[in-house]
Amino acid sequence: MLLVNPAARGGRTLRLLEPVARRLRAGGAELSVIVGDDPADALERACTAVSERPDALVAFGGDGLVHLAVQAVAGTDVPLGIIPAGTGNDIAGALGVPCKDPLAAARTVLRMRSRAVDAARIRAGSADEVFAGVMCCGFDSRVNERANRRTWPPGMARYLVATLEELRSFRPIPFRITLDDAEVVEREAMLVAVANTSSYGAGMRVSPDARPDDGLLDVVMLDALSKAEFLRVFPSVYRGRHVGHRAVTVRRVRSVRLEALPQDAVAYADGERVGPAPVHCEVMPGALRVIV
Repeated sequence: MLLVNPAARGGRTLRLLEPVARRLRAGGAELSVIVGDDPADALERACTAVSERPDALVAFGGDGLVHLAVQAVAGTDVPLGIIPAGTGNDIAGALGVPCKDPLAAARTVLRMRSRAVDAARIRAGSADEVFAGVMCCGFDSRVNERANRRTWPPGMARYLVATLEELRSFRPIPFRITLDDAEVVEREAMLVAVANTSSYGAGMRVSPDARPDDGLLDVVMLDALSKAEFLRVFPSVYRGRHVGHRAVTVRRVRSVRLEALPQDAVAYADGERVGPAPVHCEVMPGALRVIV
């Protein structure tokens, strides 16, 4: 079952659909293509497909489509295949799926070699979902909020404009963070990220040592900084060097609860909006089988 996001990369991904489908069929796959009218319809169709126990549900798109597919396959024995075709393909990259060449990713799917990896359940507001990559809450999620309200400029430039806009008004957020239902941390922070894999946001290595199969989540906390210091530290996230900064703390846990004022903090998981604080995340060891 091939789950397709027709809007990925502004619709340009659809040009790759025919050669990818041809490659899968040439490799012996009996292929059905799923395209939803909207995300809710796509999820319903994906869940129906998984209930029919296909050999695999393959997400052809970016991290957002992978997030949707994870809702359908988590906790089942149907493996998840990924053919990266989005603006950001962080989950695929973290799991060892070829990200530069969709046809190479299609060949990976055809080999059907899968591994068990963790997922995480997240509850925020009325939402109860599963994510495979990174949940963010704080400055980065506020940037997402701004970017999603904009229609221009296109692509990643929209996020750059949103980042500059948010910097003008952002103030550190008072968080109450409960680790493994035992340790409570109260601090003002720029952001808190909960990572099952190492990167998000098209290559920001927020938790460079996170492993998707260790049964743990990495909680990355960036304490309050001046805007000048934040701008100095921020570029180092692309190489994962920010974790050595005095304001950064990383903890490994099985569960974490973030409390803050709902108007201050909203959770995004795998780049998709989940809901406002409070946020609760819990690891689901081995909940996914992924073709790699």
